[in-house]
Amino acid sequence: MSPSSPLPFRVGAGHDTHRVVRDSDIAKPLLLGGVEVPAGFHLVGHSDADVLAHAVTDAILGACGAGDIGELFPNDAPENAGRDSADFLREAVQQAADRGWRVGNLDCTVHAERPKLSPFKLTIAARLADLLGVEPDVVNVKAKSGEAVGPVGRGEAMTADAVVLLVREER
Repeated sequence: MSPSSPLPFRVGAGHDTHRVVRDSDIAKPLLLGGVEVPAGFHLVGHSDADVLAHAVTDAILGACGAGDIGELFPNDAPENAGRDSADFLREAVQQAADRGWRVGNLDCTVHAERPKLSPFKLTIAARLADLLGVEPDVVNVKAKSGEAVGPVGRGEAMTADAVVLLVREER
């Protein structure tokens, strides 16, 4: 490979934060990676507020050089109100494919004091794999508590981080 040749891989990082809402007049599910997780609360956002899907979307868009989620899906656009974040992920994968990339693997972390996510991690990983068009064994989902520190630890917010490896698509 010559020094001017593009590398056969790219790495992208994504992060997102959403506020937790309890005692709301609006009963919405808590969605993480496209999976409904029983919680007794939901997250606030213009779309469905899937904090994990948003972080993964940003990681993919960043890795392939397609901007960020706010550019493609502005949070003040009426068509994005309540929108399913699976749409965002599918579009990010398409943007990557249009540029000659495919997902190699994904590693992500949800930061939440509650609910405990261990029972849901494999289901979330399988759903993300389906949305990304990859095998489940290349998707890893981790969960961390806030240890009673900061907005996450006090149960005021949830955050998610994602790192994705894109590999050059054989053409």
